[in-house]
Amino acid sequence: MVDPAGDKLGTIDAIYLDDETGQPEWALVYTGLFTAKTTFVPLVQAQDLGDSVQVPYDKQQVTDAPSMKADGSLSQDEEAHLYRHYGLDYSEHRSDSGLPTGTAGQGIDRHDRDGDDVSDEVPDSAVGRDTSGPTTDQAMTRSEEELQVGTQTRERGRARLRKYVTTETQTVTVPVQREEVRVEREPITDANLEDATSGPAISEEEHEVTLHEETPVVEKRVVPRERVRMDTETVTDERQVSEEVRQEQIEVDGDQDQFRSQDHR
Repeated sequence: MVDPAGDKLGTIDAIYLDDETGQPEWALVYTGLFTAKTTFVPLVQAQDLGDSVQVPYDKQQVTDAPSMKADGSLSQDEEAHLYRHYGLDYSEHRSDSGLPTGTAGQGIDRHDRDGDDVSDEVPDSAVGRDTSGPTTDQAMTRSEEELQVGTQTRERGRARLRKYVTTETQTVTVPVQREEVRVEREPITDANLEDATSGPAISEEEHEVTLHEETPVVEKRVVPRERVRMDTETVTDERQVSEEVRQEQIEVDGDQDQFRSQDHR
């Protein structure tokens, strides 16, 4: 089933027929992928597009439709509630199914595989979704649900780089030099006699020597050490998901001696 723009609304699971006319009246539609929900959609203004059925309702309106139990029939009160939701008039003069008189089945052409109209051939009691069921031949289609599992991306957290300054004390040993006074005494010799006697014989004198030493000098400079960046990588693991699926089973009533099973697979 698709909306007026041709976008998919869901998968038709069953067609509910009018008890009086045998015409299609409601479609039971599965919406959603992981959390399937069944919703009733009226077929009054539906159009058969061949591989899909188009209705004049958007996805939100179909999804928000009142939830009704899909037990094979709808009461008149349930139909009236659904018609009000879809903005359709619900006449007080109605058929046994509750659909306003003269509106059942409008917008859908029912044809067999050869294109012939089979509307008049539909029994009033024919219900269900079998494409080869009681409305066409003697076969019955057995269907089952299968899981369709996909993935979606969501945000799981954030990481950031932050730079801050810390202070520590470093101790470095630096060699330093200093000058010290050393007193040297020389005996008078012929080599230094002239220097030793060049001054007054007796006098008072002072000699001053300047001493030097090295002291540590500390300077700091900024040195780039490394660059740090963040990147992401994709890690694949496996997770198991569980969901219940329904299966149709077909059983035969009657004398078992009358039947012979044959598998054409």
